[in-house]
Amino acid sequence: MTPSLIHNYHLHTSTALPNLSRKRAAEATANQGADPPRSPKWALKARKPPMKPTTMADQHSSSLKQALHDHVQSGSMEDALWVFDKMNKLDAYNWNIVIRGFVDNGMFREAIEFYQRMEMEGVKEDNYTYPFVIKACGGSLPLVEVRRVHGKLFKVGLVSDVYICNALCAVYAKLGCIGDAEKMFEEMPVKDLVSWNSMIGGYVAVGDGWSGVICFRDMIVVGIMPDRFSMIGVLNACAIEGSLQTGKEIHCQVMKCMVESDVMIQTSLIDMYHKCGTVHYAERLFDKISQKNVVVWNVMIHGYALNAPPVEAFSCLKTMQETDKLRPDAITMINVLLSCTHIGALMEGKSIHGYAIRHGFLPHIVLETALIELYGACSRVKSSERIFNQLAQKNLISWNTMISAYVHNGRNWEALELFQDLVSKPLNPDPITISSILPAFSEVASIGQRKQIHGYISKLEHHLNTLILNSTVYMYAKCGHLGTAQEIFDRMIYRDVSSWNTIIMAYAIHGFGRSSTRLFCKMVGEGIQPNESTFVSLLTACSVCGMVDEGWKYYASMKLEYGIDPGIEHYGCMIDLMGRTGNLDQAKTFIDEMPLLATAKIWGSLLTASRNNRNIELAEVAAENILSLEHDNTGCYVLLSNMYAEAGRWEDVVRIKFHMKQKGLNKTIGCSFVESKCQPYRFINYDKSHVESNTIYDVLDIILRKIGEDKYVHNVTKFRPLDLKRKKENSPEHHSVRLAISYGLITTKLRHPVLVRKNTRICEDCHTAAKKVSEITKREIIVGDAKVFHHFRDGNCSCGDYW
Repeated sequence: MTPSLIHNYHLHTSTALPNLSRKRAAEATANQGADPPRSPKWALKARKPPMKPTTMADQHSSSLKQALHDHVQSGSMEDALWVFDKMNKLDAYNWNIVIRGFVDNGMFREAIEFYQRMEMEGVKEDNYTYPFVIKACGGSLPLVEVRRVHGKLFKVGLVSDVYICNALCAVYAKLGCIGDAEKMFEEMPVKDLVSWNSMIGGYVAVGDGWSGVICFRDMIVVGIMPDRFSMIGVLNACAIEGSLQTGKEIHCQVMKCMVESDVMIQTSLIDMYHKCGTVHYAERLFDKISQKNVVVWNVMIHGYALNAPPVEAFSCLKTMQETDKLRPDAITMINVLLSCTHIGALMEGKSIHGYAIRHGFLPHIVLETALIELYGACSRVKSSERIFNQLAQKNLISWNTMISAYVHNGRNWEALELFQDLVSKPLNPDPITISSILPAFSEVASIGQRKQIHGYISKLEHHLNTLILNSTVYMYAKCGHLGTAQEIFDRMIYRDVSSWNTIIMAYAIHGFGRSSTRLFCKMVGEGIQPNESTFVSLLTACSVCGMVDEGWKYYASMKLEYGIDPGIEHYGCMIDLMGRTGNLDQAKTFIDEMPLLATAKIWGSLLTASRNNRNIELAEVAAENILSLEHDNTGCYVLLSNMYAEAGRWEDVVRIKFHMKQKGLNKTIGCSFVESKCQPYRFINYDKSHVESNTIYDVLDIILRKIGEDKYVHNVTKFRPLDLKRKKENSPEHHSVRLAISYGLITTKLRHPVLVRKNTRICEDCHTAAKKVSEITKREIIVGDAKVFHHFRDGNCSCGDYW
């Protein structure tokens, strides 16, 4: 109930004070017999009949109502209930005030219980009761309870009341039932400004920005002028869709309506410009605000965290504290943590965590969720787990964040277990949940389990959601089923830029770069504007497939045609591309001249290129830089050790292993997976744990003889006898990938491809062997290693022997 409504109640129930009544009565007696004073014409219509005198009981009741109102306004609900118990229980106004108090203080269950008590005591509800009851249902009860109250409105004849309909629209939208909200809105006999604002806000709440914009325009067409809440709602809709042009149009309307000075609208404009990627517009508006509050600073910090280099967010926080002398709140901490997450700033994130504890910001579910995300991004999963397990109340966002943390760190089994726990809860997985867990299914689940999750998705209300379909395409592509991924992409009703990026990358990692470039041309032809991720997918395709000229052409077009500045991932792709052609000196110069600071991943690209071109000197330079940035990079040590071994530098191999032992680093155990009858089977090097090991080894021996590897042959040049003996001990003839291929040939139907997954890079000897096996067996063999999928057909590989 709004304050103005309460005021009206007081006007209707209050009467003149007793002493004023006596004074008027005395004046009337004294003037008996005298001519009545002539009133001016304008006063005749304004004259009202004299008010009746009030009793002491009326005065007491009015005082209690005022006390009840004051306690509710201050949030003292216990005092309000004490006053209520002394009042007339048959007056619906008193019940409405208390229900409103519970709702305003977030005590939704208490509001529902109080409403149920009102029903039991036979007090008739009115049109002021239900808006607050509906809001309470939306805050604490499932959708079925909202529908129950909705049904009761038909019985009491209030289903057409505009205030109640507005409340129903808002609650249906809040619960994600935008279809119910739309139906309610369309059936309303009268729509006021609040009705339109409720629908705009509802579309924003479910992430449908375009519908919010259309609703705003329809409102203006029917002649209803927007207020500040309309403007804020439609600006949020523009921010969701990243529609700069529409946002500018709304900005013009804001100026025409003369509300640009409203700080809430200014804040929404800054947020909109940031989310549309135009930081300079946001900065210009920000600088015009003379009195900046914490909310304005928070929006600016959040904008820098999204767009600008993360250090800008830290600088903004410092200015806020030193110049405006404002104290950061929990939202400030959340926004700064976003910057820390983006750059992996663990120490700064820990400092913020400590600040939040010292200043009493915790517990705070949004802040704690941001900390879970930070620690997950910085590979501190134990810290993420600890915070997640200590949450007093977990919402869907916190579950999604913990699942993402597991997946990001390769702990896919834990992610799947957590997802199973979530499904058993009353919470319903949303598109973010599904898109977060599907990468885990693509890594460790069997074909049967992937089909199960796909079936589960198909039964969900939002199974046609573009985000979910994008993730499904990724899942099938990542587990080797490129054809299925393409089928799902073709059936999509709406494809956004992420959809195209996903399918372009799918063909890239499978070594079909020409298909990737054709898809890019088709995407541009359909009017989809490429973004940074598009060019990562495209340059990856050029790198994997050795399309050097095309790679340089697309790299140049990023800035010239699309105005996109290359990022660190784009530079990494170009270094891979230069390494493929053997231009290692050019690659090193490229790194030195980069405008961005080279990361461990950039140096890793140079290390890979050096390994493929057998340039140990440059590999040592790259490894030194990697280890200066990441002291525990096991892959760097292993790759360098393998290069030393292939060159016969066994003293260096021993030195590398000694360093690894000192640091407590262990080489990742290479293993390969192959499925038979929807059941995954795992093999390690020289594995004999399988029940059919004898058959597997017999088949493998036959294959080795047919491809000419019946005796030990290795792709080396000169070795001393002792070195050759060491290499013989590590013979690749019984490596895990060969065992998996052999078992796949035994159990897979003829003319069907054999699909093998490997957790590390396939070695050169096994790569050569797989090509020969595909030739003699006339079968397609697909091996997905840590980097790409190798499609072996007729003695050739899709990677072109460079990976």
